[in-house]
Amino acid sequence: MASEKEMTMDEEQMGDDEIIVVMTDDEGNEYYYVQELILEVQGDKYALLVPTCDEDEEEEHCHCHDHEHDHEEDDEDSAFFAKMVLDESGEEAYIEPTDEEFEAVMAAYEALMDEEENEE
Repeated sequence: MASEKEMTMDEEQMGDDEIIVVMTDDEGNEYYYVQELILEVQGDKYALLVPTCDEDEEEEHCHCHDHEHDHEEDDEDSAFFAKMVLDESGEEAYIEPTDEEFEAVMAAYEALMDEEENEE
């Protein structure tokens, strides 16, 4: 799969405030993700994008674990963090974080998960 830097993105607002992100790679393949949560780290926002299949999606465009497909491209099925930025037109876009940003986001995410676990 092409890196997130090379993908275009569209957002669709779904019921219950669920945001579906549709990413298209250089070859025109579409990948569907749900924006699971947003973390703010060092003044920047990062979205956790989780692969999903919408009921209305055509099976050929669906890249989630429920459907049988070639698992050579397992990276397509993985959740990941993307940095949220504004593009030239002022629209929200997602880019791949640097290694340093990724480490900071993972530390914040792990702290959040630990906090939630302790609350239970």
